[in-house]
Amino acid sequence: MAPSLEDGDSLFNFVVQDGNGVKGMVDLGLSKVPQPYIQPQEERIDKKNASICAQAPIDLSKLDGPNHEEVARQIARASETLGFFQVVNHGVPVELLESLKDAAHAFFNQTPGKKAVYRKGVSPSPLVKYGTSFVPEKEKALEWKDYISMVYTNDAEALQQWPKECNIVALEYLRTSMKMVRKLLEVLFKNLGVTLDEPELDAIIGFKMVNMNFYPTCPNPELTVGVGRHSDMGALTILLQDGIGGLYVKVEEDIPDVGKKGEWMEIPPVPGALVINVGDTLQILSNGRYKSAEHRVRTTSSKSRVSIPIFTMPKPTVKIGPLPQLVEKEGSRFREFLFQDYMNNFFSNAHDGKKSLDFARAI
Repeated sequence: MAPSLEDGDSLFNFVVQDGNGVKGMVDLGLSKVPQPYIQPQEERIDKKNASICAQAPIDLSKLDGPNHEEVARQIARASETLGFFQVVNHGVPVELLESLKDAAHAFFNQTPGKKAVYRKGVSPSPLVKYGTSFVPEKEKALEWKDYISMVYTNDAEALQQWPKECNIVALEYLRTSMKMVRKLLEVLFKNLGVTLDEPELDAIIGFKMVNMNFYPTCPNPELTVGVGRHSDMGALTILLQDGIGGLYVKVEEDIPDVGKKGEWMEIPPVPGALVINVGDTLQILSNGRYKSAEHRVRTTSSKSRVSIPIFTMPKPTVKIGPLPQLVEKEGSRFREFLFQDYMNNFFSNAHDGKKSLDFARAI
């Protein structure tokens, strides 16, 4: 039964509890944004006042040649300042990236009932969760986004349990991206003067998850957000954008030739490129040297948008803290903790900038 768009409880039940999502609401026909989705003034994204990030994508193929040191410096500098950069020649076939976007649209364009079987509490697999917004029960204003989240354990379980509309391409995306992730982390740790062996690296990125995000068209994009201000909790996030754009990152400190402190910059879509961003785990491990990036997503009125991130993070049972080699030299800016505790804290609060990092700060 269609909800009353004026009744917040009825709308919440329809969108969240029954699993119709934002797309189900939009498909009813909207001329204006319902009240539960209208963001407070300070959270809205002013597209006109945001600058465009003009940094050229980093060519990862040059890591294997005579320009290795220069490319490594570019990766380290981006991670120490903005916490975001784009890469090309990354080893993930461009045809696969196009297939991924098609698969995401195929999944979200199904009838609500076919998606809702994966919602929290009823999903047939603990590896797959379909939902909307981030923590809808705790948000002052809901995010204009639906998503499917797929946890990786092994190839066989992914192919068996992930939705058939996207399982093959999502798994291939993950497999081909992980070579790049390892290469980037090796560069970043070497820049810190630290060499990690395979088991140590596996501990940092042992838990992997592929999400597909869907942002339906919105009648009033200036009143809403697709995703609110937050930093990611893992080590590195790999993100495929489509050509529509709408990803914004906050400049934490003045960066010469890039942007001023507090400014929001759009990360423009670049054909064939992947976006890399630093997560809280890497900021903690590096004792604050690398910066997890506060970012958010704008909605659009032109056409529905998809984005597909891979989150790499420690396994829940791993203990995390600044690397001992760094603590010896400069003291510790963060405490040691079990990553499961960090995850519990992260997923039990609405998005609120980089507040998630407070959990890890040294007392």
